[in-house]
Amino acid sequence: MTEHDEHRRPGRWRSGAESKQRVLQVARELFDRNGYSGTTVRAIAAAAEVDPAMVFYFFGTKQGLFSAVIDLSEDVPPAIESLFDGDLGTLGERVVRTLLENLDKSDRPPLVMLTRSAPTDPKSEALLREFIDREITGRIAGLLGTPDAALRAGMVDVQILGLACSTA
Repeated sequence: MTEHDEHRRPGRWRSGAESKQRVLQVARELFDRNGYSGTTVRAIAAAAEVDPAMVFYFFGTKQGLFSAVIDLSEDVPPAIESLFDGDLGTLGERVVRTLLENLDKSDRPPLVMLTRSAPTDPKSEALLREFIDREITGRIAGLLGTPDAALRAGMVDVQILGLACSTA
């Protein structure tokens, strides 16, 4: 133990990285419990024991914090990946069945959190729409390979978004 460590008090300040992780952890809990619109930056900061200005320093905006919390850049959930295994003729049925069976029990809590926030928050809806478009309907358009594939996939996109928001 160094001389510096010996003088450290039990209630020492967290480092910037520790504070940022604490803010993310608290934000995840509050967004999950209260939704996007029911969670304030002040409440997150208070629970994380940081100044609200620090939250804005780390994430820019409440939306930036929410985006960091849900971070959908990870691997696609296995349930969604399985949509693309099988006959193209039964793809629609697989999409509906998979979404109904997995929306609320995703192995990725951030996706569930986003699905629950989308009906009441336009920014969450936009993030969910982007995820659906990238991971489902964009891939469906590629599989169809017809001149109107993008239009057809876009119609599926609207249906999936409606289904996701109505079951939240």
